Amino acid sequence: MSVTLPVGQAIDRVKKVLFQPFDIGKWFVIGFCAWLACLGEGGGFPSSFNYGGHNRLGWHGLRQGFEQARDYVVHNLVWIAPSAVAIILVSLAIWLVVLWLSSRGRFMFLHCVALNAAEVQVPWSRFALEANSLFLFRVVISLISLVVMLPLLGGLLLALLQMVSREAVNPGGLLLAAASGFAAVAAGLFFWVINRLTTDFVVPLQFLHRRRCLDAWRELRGLFQGNLGNLLLYFLFRFVLAIAISAIVVGVVLVTCCIAGCLFALPYLGTVLLLPILVFERAYSLHYLAQFGPDYDVFAPPSTAVPSST
Repeated sequence: MSVTLPVGQAIDRVKKVLFQPFDIGKWFVIGFCAWLACLGEGGGFPSSFNYGGHNRLGWHGLRQGFEQARDYVVHNLVWIAPSAVAIILVSLAIWLVVLWLSSRGRFMFLHCVALNAAEVQVPWSRFALEANSLFLFRVVISLISLVVMLPLLGGLLLALLQMVSREAVNPGGLLLAAASGFAAVAAGLFFWVINRLTTDFVVPLQFLHRRRCLDAWRELRGLFQGNLGNLLLYFLFRFVLAIAISAIVVGVVLVTCCIAGCLFALPYLGTVLLLPILVFERAYSLHYLAQFGPDYDVFAPPSTAVPSST
């Protein structure tokens, strides 16, 4: 299994899908599918966190601010509680809609890249069952991650609040904060791997063999059973690719005096402008998967790429 061979193949796929010939209408159609596929995903990390604020404010100021916030919540609980419940319910509904749309979008975008087709209605209808299965799987995984992460983040917050209330750092608080923080990072990495495997391989297996998400996961487990070294190498190389792609994007933003950065941040239009990168990333994992054999090649003729459902 080569992690470098799919790079050239993915670049060729970008050329074929987007530039041979160049069709702006095709870009906007495929860009719409890519935009749906990327709904709900974060676009970056905060880089301006003020690490020196606590030192300037002091433990006493932190404690005073915490007590004022607590007193305000207690005295206004009559309207804060129902407002919080309403906000949570509305946010939950929006999250479910976004998750469902992005699950449909992942099959639509894969269809466009695999078949070099700018289509919306065809993949929307054809892969409805597979996309709904993916949606349910993602909901369950999200709920599990919530159950795992909340106690860990709660332990971290509890340790910080204890030190603030005592206006001093203590070994027990530091130990609890460090343990909770480390466990939260480890759990976050685990769920990130699950999401990455689902996007890179499980969705293509569903696309190829018209299977439900859990069935595709079982098939993926069989493929990588005894090949964990190849899987680790794949993730390491994906990390290298992510650094290279980020450097390219940052370079473009700097050269254009941040104009490109403002355009990239625009909903939908930014996705269309970043389409070569998105097509490359989608094609890279598809070409890697194709190394397992003809039955795993989404670029093969339909008679080979989509066998009859079992």
